[in-house]
Order: sequence, then C-alpha cells, then structure tokens
Amino acid sequence: MNSEILAGLDFFERDKGIKREVLLEAMNTALLTAARKAVGPARDLRVEFDPKQSTFKTVAKLIVVERVTNKHDEISVVEAQKHKPGALVGEEIDVLVTPKDFGRIAAQTARQAMMQRIRQAEKELIYDEFRDRAGEIVTGTVRRFERSDVIIDLGKFEGVMPNRERVSTEEYAIGDRVRAYVVAVENGMRGPEIILSRSHPNFVRRLFETEVAEIADRTVEIKGIAREAGHRTKIAVWSANEKVDPVGACVGMRGARVKNIVRELNNEKVDIIRWSSDVKELVIEALKPAKIKSISLDEAKKNVTIKVDDDQLSLAIGKRGQNARLTSRLTGWDISIEKDESVREAFEQNVEKGVANLMAALSVSQETARKLMENGMVSADALGEPQDICDAIGCDIEEAEKIYSAAQRAISGGSHA
Repeated sequence: MNSEILAGLDFFERDKGIKREVLLEAMNTALLTAARKAVGPARDLRVEFDPKQSTFKTVAKLIVVERVTNKHDEISVVEAQKHKPGALVGEEIDVLVTPKDFGRIAAQTARQAMMQRIRQAEKELIYDEFRDRAGEIVTGTVRRFERSDVIIDLGKFEGVMPNRERVSTEEYAIGDRVRAYVVAVENGMRGPEIILSRSHPNFVRRLFETEVAEIADRTVEIKGIAREAGHRTKIAVWSANEKVDPVGACVGMRGARVKNIVRELNNEKVDIIRWSSDVKELVIEALKPAKIKSISLDEAKKNVTIKVDDDQLSLAIGKRGQNARLTSRLTGWDISIEKDESVREAFEQNVEKGVANLMAALSVSQETARKLMENGMVSADALGEPQDICDAIGCDIEEAEKIYSAAQRAISGGSHA
C-alpha cells in the first residue's frame, strides 16, 4: 500500500497541480484516522511517513509511571527503559504502537480518507484559480453531457455549460473544441462550479475586445449589446476620438475582424451600430436598413413611435419581431412600429374633396359623385360623353345626359367667371 500512496502523491501533484505539502497533510490525516481505528485512543497518537522509504510508523507519547493504571496514556518504567534506556518516572517518551493488523481494511480507510481530502483540495484549487477569471473567455473540449448540460474539460478542471447558457442553434459533440464565457465561479454545497456560457451577451463583448485593438485600448467603447443568441446581435459602439470610425474599426479591413467574430458565433448575424446620445438617432441607426418615415418620443413613458412605409414594415419589425425587440433592448426604450398612413389619409382627403366638388358642380348624390371619381372623372371638365357616364354610374342615358349638361354649364360658368 505504501508504494501506492507514494504513486498517488506523485500523480495528484503532477496532473492536478495540488501542492505536495497539502497532499502529505491529507495523507497523514488519513493514516492517523485509520491508525486510531486500529490502535484505539492512544495518547498523542501520530503517524510518521517516510516518502523516500515509502514506510510509515504509528507513534504515541506515553507517560512513564511506576504502575500503569491507563494503558492508553501510560507505560511502566520497565517497558519504557526498553524503548529508551534511562527513562525516568514522569517523563514522556515516544513509543511505536504500529499494530500488526494494520492491514487491508486500515489501508482502505486511509486511502478513502486521503482521496476525500485530495478532492477537497482540488476544489479549493479550482475556486482559487478561477474566482478572478469570471468575465473571461476560456477554451476547452466537450467531455460529456449531463442531461442537457455540457461538461467541458478545461485542462486541470471541468466547467459546466448549463442548458440555459447554450445556444439553441448549436450542436455539440464529445471531443469538440469550444470557447466559452466564464459567467461565474460558484462555491456551493457541492464545491466550486465553473459556469460557462456561449449565449451570454458578454461573450460577444469579449470577442470584440479580443479581436478589435481599438476596443482593447479603449479608443473605441462598447456602449451596449442586445443579443438573441444564435440569431442576431446588435452592438452599439462609440469613440471620443473624432478621427476614429468606431464602426469601421470593428468591421476591420474588408470585414476581417467582424468575420472572425461571426465565424466564432456560427454565422450569427451581427449589426454594428454607431452609438448616439440622441435616442432618435440611435433608434434610426439600430433599425437600419429599414427606412424610417417619422419618429416621435414619449419621454415620460420612454416610448418611441416609428412610422414606416408599407414596404418597409416587415424589414423594420424583423423576423418574429426580432429587429424591433433587439432595438428596444439596446436603447432601453419601448419601440412601437406602425405603417405610415399619411399618404393614404391625404389621398382619402383629396377624394372626399373631389366628391364634394362634383356634388356641388353637377347637383348629384354623394354616391354618384364617388362612382364618377372612381372612374377617373374627377372634375366637370374630366367627364366623358353621356355613354361613358352611363357606363360609369350604371344609369340610363337620359340621366347621363342631364349630368353631362350640368358639367357643360359648370365649365361655361367657370370660363365666363
């Protein structure tokens, strides 16, 4: 067993990065636990391990007495002098008490106790190493799945990507190399857990910081990110340096920088927007390429009402409302997108005005005047021949001739005037 313990010490120090002192302390505690079970309540019992020889001994510190009344704490002067010649009554001496039957069961107990301490030390090491790495991107290999959670090998440690932090459009297979964002290192009941994410908006933030030098050195600042992982991300950027184009810096030469990010996001669409403190400007930028007809703000309710032409409505709203939803998250304002009815309303007003003019000029009913308008006869001088009028409003020829005559009188009267 001794050689097994030594091999275990080497393995955990080399592969798990646990200090040898911690391992020796754990092993000593383990062996002491096993020794107490075998030896009993000996006074000041301790276990001494010689790693070079792979041997250990169990030692108790007993008091030398004339007559033994408690065998766990005392040793007779005669017996004491066998261990230490010249031992005197009242003296404390070290006595080897390693039991002969300190065998398989004791060894198993020691191994289990040591492993438990090593696991604890390993968890402490995870927490110490990763507690300050929350917010970073790490790279690992998919090791296994636990229900819908992905367990990722990070080298010495494992991270977990819970189902809620996965990207719904991504599939993972054992052995896949993945990059992920460290959301948190939680020191819970089961020990430290490294929580990873590929769906977190800050995963995109960190990718831009890595890829875009101007963001890393703070020449360009990320003002906001809104993301629907796997589908679309909007990121608003700004620079205090007027000579720097924040959007161009993020896109890179021939789009190289943003292409690298999009590739890492498995072709998720990324909209890079120039940030503005003016909400109207920011909303217009965020909704591009949709063309805005008009925009109005309700400061009290933080609501933006946008009107677009009919052919721009679906583009502005986006697939399943995604474009409007992400714009709302990015700006912090509620977004209402409506079809612009001003042209239609103006047309209807002109139609009603034309109907009223025809009614007055021709002395016809509203219904007749509307039918004439619908057939292109928008004024007295635009009326056709009686047969055309007859066909337009569905009347007999006599009625049509009366309307035609009224139109001629209106024209003559207008010319005379």
